[in-house]
Amino acid sequence: MGKTRTRPLRPPYARRVSGAYGRVLVVDDNKVIRQLIRVNLELEGFEVVTAADGVECLDLVHEVRPDVITLDVVMPRLDGMQTAARLRADPRTGHLPVAVISACTPPEAESGSAAAVDAFLAKPFEPSELISMVRRLARKELPSASEGGCEFEDLRGAGAAERSPAG
Repeated sequence: MGKTRTRPLRPPYARRVSGAYGRVLVVDDNKVIRQLIRVNLELEGFEVVTAADGVECLDLVHEVRPDVITLDVVMPRLDGMQTAARLRADPRTGHLPVAVISACTPPEAESGSAAAVDAFLAKPFEPSELISMVRRLARKELPSASEGGCEFEDLRGAGAAERSPAG
């Protein structure tokens, strides 16, 4: 009698990848930028899963279980800041490190701060800056106050615990 093979209903994503730094969910509506980020991270040992917008990110995040999420700001359907806010509001994803990779403007930095984004990297960026930022976030290290030339305050982790309740 022949054996029958059953296919898994969804792609098998192991929690950790042997020999890799971790899994990154890269969210950007520009296919070229997604590929650029993906290639740079994969060359450094990260496993990368991509999404084209915030809606796709929210659909994938529980299945993929990333160690870090990178978000563009301007995307169709659901932008990066709205996506970050939804990730923070969900107890299953609120702990995940989130970095915004976008053109750096003061309103975006303020929006990221309000959404408790962990890091902000300005486009265009040097691949080494991307790798360094994602490595720090994957190790759950607090980012520096300035990422990629943008002033950005971290509102989570030790920094938040040091603030008084009055602000």
